[in-house]
Amino acid sequence: MSQTSTSPARQEIPPRPPLPAPAQQQPASAPRSAPPKPPRNAPERPTLSSGNSAPVLTKAPPPFSVRLSQFLWVLSLAFGAVTVVFYFVIREDQLPLIIEAIEAVSADRTTETYEAAADIVYWSVFAIIVALVLMQIVLLVSFSSRKPGARWWQFATVIMQVVAFLIALELVGGGEYGSMLRQLFIGEAGFAVLALLLSTLRGALSWTARKHDVRRSGDSGEY
Repeated sequence: MSQTSTSPARQEIPPRPPLPAPAQQQPASAPRSAPPKPPRNAPERPTLSSGNSAPVLTKAPPPFSVRLSQFLWVLSLAFGAVTVVFYFVIREDQLPLIIEAIEAVSADRTTETYEAAADIVYWSVFAIIVALVLMQIVLLVSFSSRKPGARWWQFATVIMQVVAFLIALELVGGGEYGSMLRQLFIGEAGFAVLALLLSTLRGALSWTARKHDVRRSGDSGEY
């Protein structure tokens, strides 16, 4: 008798229940904007300068009249330097003219006396011209530094310059180089006179009287 094996019946697995539908996310409410603040006036920034600040020394450019006067003084000194060199170079040619001028005054002297007198006259005029040029250089520096009374000394040197030139032209003005020497003298004295006149204008006088340029600390550039 055949033995029949019986297998237990397969148990059917029940289907899984459906997953619950995900809850719908509700949109988050937008945050409320803060109410605008009432406008308010911002306080002004404090100034960096104070009316009680100490004055500060500064260097302001001189007015145009002063700069032009300085330029003309430089031209006059340049003519003076050329005059000194030229007057020294033509010395041998000028001594006979000086001797003739001395003989016209007194004709009863020896030749050696006339030559010695001519040398004395020549070197005296030469020394005066050189001294005037050097003095005007020093006075130009004093004028640029606003020294009081510099203009009066410059005026005195111009007067002495004109006198020295007249003496030199009287002695050697008729020679071969008299015309060239006369032009140099006129150029030197002419530029000096123009420079002196410009230095007496109102702006130049105020610039000299101020002596120093000052401004308040913190100011942009008012003098």
